[in-house]
Amino acid sequence: MKTCRCRPRPAADASPEPLTPLSPYKSAGLTRALGALRNSLRGLRSAWRTESALRQEALLVVLLLPLGVWLGRDGVQRALLVGSVLLVPIVELLNTAVECAVDRISLERNDLSRQAKDLGSAAVLLTLLLCAVVWALVLLPQRL
Repeated sequence: MKTCRCRPRPAADASPEPLTPLSPYKSAGLTRALGALRNSLRGLRSAWRTESALRQEALLVVLLLPLGVWLGRDGVQRALLVGSVLLVPIVELLNTAVECAVDRISLERNDLSRQAKDLGSAAVLLTLLLCAVVWALVLLPQRL
């Protein structure tokens, strides 16, 4: 049996180190799951109040989700149509998180801050394009 050379093996009587550092703010079990749900809902509420792009994309989701379920001919097509639509607000939320973190660091103009925000925006744009391509490929008639 090979042993890892990058970290020494603990002594037999020593307890193994946790893979991630323990945080005094994290709980365990059901309490952790409920806390995570509460945090997620708080994040969604915050994004809904502050991000007009997310509200616009929510309208897209409300319109296209049932349409995707109805137009898909089988489970795979439905999954592609619905999944590509749901991916848009997911990436928008990540973009918003990047923008918030950058703004938290500094509101001064900075090339790296601009680049981080532009990259997040580009990710949203590519996700919208992906959604359009998936819908076109699934729903447009194929020519052989």
